[in-house]
Amino acid sequence: MSSDAESSSAFRALHHRDHAFVIPNPWDVGSARILASMGFEALATTSAGFAFSRGRKDGDVSRDAVIAHCLEIVGATPLPVSADLENGFGDSPEQVAETIALAGATGLAGGSIEDYTRQTDAPIYGFDHAVERIAAAVDAARGLEADFVLTARAENFLHGRPDLEDTIRRLQAFEKAGADVLYAPGLKDLEQIRTVCASVSKPVNVVMGLSGPSFSVAELSQAGVKRISVGSSLARLAYGELVRAAAEVRNSGTFTFGQRAPGSDEVGGHF
Repeated sequence: MSSDAESSSAFRALHHRDHAFVIPNPWDVGSARILASMGFEALATTSAGFAFSRGRKDGDVSRDAVIAHCLEIVGATPLPVSADLENGFGDSPEQVAETIALAGATGLAGGSIEDYTRQTDAPIYGFDHAVERIAAAVDAARGLEADFVLTARAENFLHGRPDLEDTIRRLQAFEKAGADVLYAPGLKDLEQIRTVCASVSKPVNVVMGLSGPSFSVAELSQAGVKRISVGSSLARLAYGELVRAAAEVRNSGTFTFGQRAPGSDEVGGHF
């Protein structure tokens, strides 16, 4: 069995344990290696974190750049990696399938496709079209050499449509289409999370690190969650510290931020 196949198989197995696992989201090689050194079992890319590292806003990075980034993160550590593939970089099912094929060639253990259109006037794909896109992604994933864990995302709650009934309807349809993991970012409380987990039979991913309520790994496990990601929160925290430190220097002419900064040896020790 190839190393890619072993990694993919190990990644799928993580979703079928009795408790949830945490899959943190690095945004570059350094952050990936730090997280790997701390004992996490898998990593996931973050579209926003990567975009910030390129000096761009989330969603303002090309597919070619994202695929190259995936290859870089896959090669950074021995851990399996799942990719944030946004909306598949195209509206059509064919474009989504092409993105999955390109992603699979990097050695990724999995990836996610969302139903967010990136259009402010109509941010969520129509139900039937959204399902067709996931079905195309599933077909493409099954055609890859190595196992590929496909995550289907229902984005209602992130884009002004907090409709739990429609979100569950979409997740159930994505599950029927063959998605391996289901994900509705932005759920507001544990009751909504429990309801989603009870409404599907496939593993559910929940994101922590957004504004609003925060729940522990134990609480989320008890609610039925199998995977917990942190999205762009670690990247936002790092860039936030940079802004605060630079603002101190610019506005106060002081450098007390240095007292919070770890030493070079401490940081280098993770590598």
